[in-house]
Formats: sequence, structure tokens, C-alpha cells
Amino acid sequence: MPEAWSKKDERQYQHIKQSELERGESEERAEEIAARTVNKQRREEGRTPKKRTQGTGNPNAALSELTRDELYNRAREKDLRGRGRMTKDELIRALS
Repeated sequence: MPEAWSKKDERQYQHIKQSELERGESEERAEEIAARTVNKQRREEGRTPKKRTQGTGNPNAALSELTRDELYNRAREKDLRGRGRMTKDELIRALS
């Protein structure tokens, strides 16, 4: 289990892996599917380090690569009012 994963993440990983094995996937493929699924969930919840873009010159470039849910989580951390009704573009402008 990667250090960054919680116990819940590990349980989810094991459950997905087992499901994939029951569907007939190979051990290696089942592990890959499970890990990608858990990591996607962590990313959407904003629990992963953010990537940095280089040389764009546009400070919003990094924000535009995030999902709306990731932007929403950042807005929640900054306690931005009205964030629940904002679109992705509005969230990017508010966080800039």
C-alpha cells in the first residue's frame, strides 16, 4: 500500500481487485485497474499533490487542468462563497 493511501483506500483497492479477478482479469491487470480507480478517486477528492506546469506564462494554466471537483475542493479550502453554484470557468477565475 502506498504511504499516501488511507485504510479506506486500501479496502477499496482490495475490493476492486477482487471484483476484477472474479470477472476474469489477470492478476496484473486487476491490480492496475484497482490502483488507477483508487488514485482517480483520491485525485477527484483533492487528496493528491497538484502537478505544476512550466513555461506557460499563464497562471490559470495549472488550474484549467484540474477537474471541477478539484477546483471546488480548493475553493472550499479558501472558503469562497457561492462555490457550489459556480461553473468550472467561474471557479478558475475565483481562485486566480
